[in-house]
Amino acid sequence: MGGLFHKLRHPRRCYVVCTIPRSGSNLLTDGLRATRRAGMPKQFFLPKFEARYAAELGVDPTSRYPAYVRGIVKTKATHNEVFGFKLMSWYLDDFLTRLRNTRAFGDATMDDLALLQNAFPHARFVRVRRRHKLRQALSTARALQTGLWKVKNGESEEREAQFDAELIEQSLREAQRQEKIWDDFFQQIGVHPCEVEYEKLCQDYEGTISRVLDFLKISLPRGARIGPPVTIRQSDEISRMWEDRFLAERPSAYSPALS
Repeated sequence: MGGLFHKLRHPRRCYVVCTIPRSGSNLLTDGLRATRRAGMPKQFFLPKFEARYAAELGVDPTSRYPAYVRGIVKTKATHNEVFGFKLMSWYLDDFLTRLRNTRAFGDATMDDLALLQNAFPHARFVRVRRRHKLRQALSTARALQTGLWKVKNGESEEREAQFDAELIEQSLREAQRQEKIWDDFFQQIGVHPCEVEYEKLCQDYEGTISRVLDFLKISLPRGARIGPPVTIRQSDEISRMWEDRFLAERPSAYSPALS
């Protein structure tokens, strides 16, 4: 009876928002969370954040990782039994290794897709990307200097950012490397994720959120509307000046045609 009861209470739909830094994932996940029907997608499995969530659960993720995973899925789902979380490619391999090493979701021979679906039943994948890679690199370089990774009303930069062509170019190459990790992962597991482009999300916020909800088979209550975004775009006159200066100083480092 206990097993049946667990299955009845287990979230019917799980999803993963797959992304890299400065791709607009906060804009998407904040919008999904605001519907109150699409879980509360955050980076629950980024090690530096786990202590906070583990304290809520009263579970030590170091010694009881399966209990931590199951506890997060249970407590961070919305009332319609939807659970979502965000995952960056730079710690994807470590996350999969941690799941596999517990042997609670599969053994060493199990493929990555089956492993994830055992931990997160009926998992679906949403991938967020930014078409303009130079602007993404500018955003990364700026955030690395200021310490401000998510802009909301009333928040300001901790430190003033300075133009650094070398840091921008490094950020550009690192973004390309991290995107390739997702390319290889989806090719390996044979899955075509729901693709979200940051620029289109900004252009048609409500329509993009609705499309993702449709992909996840989530319906909003009759008459419900998708509210305005709470995350503020970081791009401003400083970003535009940096872009012009970088293209002038390092014209061979970036090709818009590849964006």
